[in-house]
Amino acid sequence: MMRVLDLIHRWTGGLIGLLLAVLGLSGAMLIHKDAFLRAAVPHAAEAYRGDAAAIGGAAARLFDAEGGPRSIVLATDGRGIHQLNFGKGAGGYADQAGDIITRWDTSWERPEIWLFDLHHHLLTGDTGETIAGIAGLIGIGFVITGIILWWRTRKTFEFRVWPKRMSRPAIVRHHRDLGVVIAPLLFLSMLTGTMLVLKPVRNFLLSPFSTPAEMQAALAPPKVAGGALALKGQDWVRLVAAAKARFPDAEPRVIAVPDEPGELIAMRLRRADEWLPQGRTYVWFDPADGHVVGTRDALTLPLGSRIFNIAYPVHAAKVGGLLYRLVMTVSGLTLAMLGSLAVFTFWSSRGQQRRARRAPAPARARG
Repeated sequence: MMRVLDLIHRWTGGLIGLLLAVLGLSGAMLIHKDAFLRAAVPHAAEAYRGDAAAIGGAAARLFDAEGGPRSIVLATDGRGIHQLNFGKGAGGYADQAGDIITRWDTSWERPEIWLFDLHHHLLTGDTGETIAGIAGLIGIGFVITGIILWWRTRKTFEFRVWPKRMSRPAIVRHHRDLGVVIAPLLFLSMLTGTMLVLKPVRNFLLSPFSTPAEMQAALAPPKVAGGALALKGQDWVRLVAAAKARFPDAEPRVIAVPDEPGELIAMRLRRADEWLPQGRTYVWFDPADGHVVGTRDALTLPLGSRIFNIAYPVHAAKVGGLLYRLVMTVSGLTLAMLGSLAVFTFWSSRGQQRRARRAPAPARARG
């Protein structure tokens, strides 16, 4: 049984180790996205201004402009710029006064956008997202089988950040011992990651708390048709103030405008007790005159939905401060190293075996 488990562990590692390495390395880098933006983008290090006048004034300038964005991810304490979505992969950054700093037409033009696409979609859209989720499931299997296989050799445990030698036995021993140390973090990262991208996994894990139908119904927008689109000249300061009045402890996080007649203006907010960076609290407005037509309080969602809302901040280290970001960075870098070295040792040993089979047998001595 252990021999079969070892074969499965080695073969799957040799086949998808590099994919897991890519996910680990890109994830570790994305944890520090806001720090990169503060260093690389003008105004990104500025203090956050969260009052209705500042947010509404910037929204008015951006949405009133010709070819304005379809949505705005608002600035935060750690990122003093708004991120704009123009649709079809186009985006931009704007300062908190509503002046556009930079724009891009594809994700390839911004390293942090490209990196997110790589980590989340493997640069191939929904197909890549599914592949990444399946890789995460296999990664969970690696963690479990790795702990089982390590148990036989636990008395020889030796913690090393890097293999003692770049030989197969030394790399295998390092892989085994370092892997068991980092296993809880890898399990947490992969479990939350698969929950985010694979709906069947998410529904299965959350089903003891809420049914999929309950969670889907709770997230549905109001069944109210909006009036005629009237975005230019909209009193965005009033809308932001109205949303804050409904949820005084919340900060607006995203403003999205309708694409089609009959749709509503959606303002997404984060309440003080929410972990999710963008929150899951909503206020919807009629685009015709800006009156409130519906709200949703994230703190009253079904238990399964509230548990799911914790998955992303835990996965992306959006809670826990600098210490947790560093811990999850170590987890991602370790996954990258373990995956890369697993592929190296597996295929180098396969090559040695093939060369050994092709080598001529030594001639027998004649007597």
